[in-house]
Amino acid sequence: MIKMLAENLMGIEARLQINWVWLNAGLEFASWGLFSLLLAEVLRDTYHALCHQVNWLAKWHNKHHMAYRRDLSIVSMRIYQESQLYHDILESSLLLVVLVAVALIVQQWGLWLGVAYGSTFLYGASVRYFQGKIDTDYNHLPGPLETIPSIWWVNRSYHWRHHFDDVNAYYSGVFPLVDKILGTGLSLKGKTIALTGASGALGQALAAELVRNNAKVVALTTNPEKLVEQVGVKVIPWQLGNEAELRNSLEKVDILIINHGINVYARRTSEAINSSYEVNTFSALRLMDIFSTTVTGPQAKATKEIWVNTSEAEVSPALSPLYELSKRSLGDIVTLKRLDGDCVIRKLILGPFKSQLNPYGVMSAQQVARAVLFFARRDFRNIIVAINPLTYLLFPLKETSTSLYYRVFSRTAKSEQDLRKQ
Repeated sequence: MIKMLAENLMGIEARLQINWVWLNAGLEFASWGLFSLLLAEVLRDTYHALCHQVNWLAKWHNKHHMAYRRDLSIVSMRIYQESQLYHDILESSLLLVVLVAVALIVQQWGLWLGVAYGSTFLYGASVRYFQGKIDTDYNHLPGPLETIPSIWWVNRSYHWRHHFDDVNAYYSGVFPLVDKILGTGLSLKGKTIALTGASGALGQALAAELVRNNAKVVALTTNPEKLVEQVGVKVIPWQLGNEAELRNSLEKVDILIINHGINVYARRTSEAINSSYEVNTFSALRLMDIFSTTVTGPQAKATKEIWVNTSEAEVSPALSPLYELSKRSLGDIVTLKRLDGDCVIRKLILGPFKSQLNPYGVMSAQQVARAVLFFARRDFRNIIVAINPLTYLLFPLKETSTSLYYRVFSRTAKSEQDLRKQ
């Protein structure tokens, strides 16, 4: 009996050893396969970026840009097919040659997954060139842009910006990895950017950095006397509660940065409660709603954005209960509004920096402003600039769980309208 049991155990051990061999082989194949896919994306998008920097490559690549009108309809079938030959087929052929060479040199089976992936680009380009099948060119399908630029992959709205927002940005073709590396996931060049709280420390620092990035700044301030005249900055005074009067100005704005706020510190009177929520929460939400009404037209979803400074108080103590409560309320409602996808909404989760609201801040407003734009250009939708390492862990968990909860237990405005019709 004992001998039989020992033999069974030995048999099980032998089978487990074989399984481990297969498992290790599978993991090795998957690892090399994932690497090959990333390599294909990096090579393809790097070549695209070079086409905009190297003159002799640009000559061929420009045929691609010449093929489309602003609504992404093609200029003519002849020009479109030429663009497929001189750009798409050329690009995918070069990509395939490099991927095959790497697979042959390294001699790992997983690398052939990248070769197969690269082959799909050549096949699609060949079909479009020889048969003129435009419907296979997913990111160039004509018509209005109905969704905001995706953060996880390159959709039509994302790629439209490369053609008609800034040709020297938005290089990625499938996954926006290279744009995140290069800082070309959002172009600020030529953008009109309105900024509330413009007379504060961060407001002034952001305005200066935006001008350096070739943006046109509209400084919205309740204290215009505190602002000095600056080239590239237009000052528009406004008053709390009169946000609706800014609508005409916001019509011409590409990005609205909501940055104004108040800190009543240890006070907890009714007046302190009302002013905290009125300034930090309700005024910001009114501005968001007003700006959302300007997101009209066939390409507005690709260009219009809202950035909201909800602060680190969303997940961490600020030693000011009413500041925390009002900012958390704002942050939660912003999370809810994001689900409707009216336009890109970015959150600025900022740690303590020196300002009128916080004279004991650790960071400088200039440091924070530079960091905000660094992450924005890499298309981060949640921009965390903090010295507390827990914020980088707690905020994503909080934002993800809250967003999922709201998605399950709330309805979009469109679905609400459909219910009323029934």
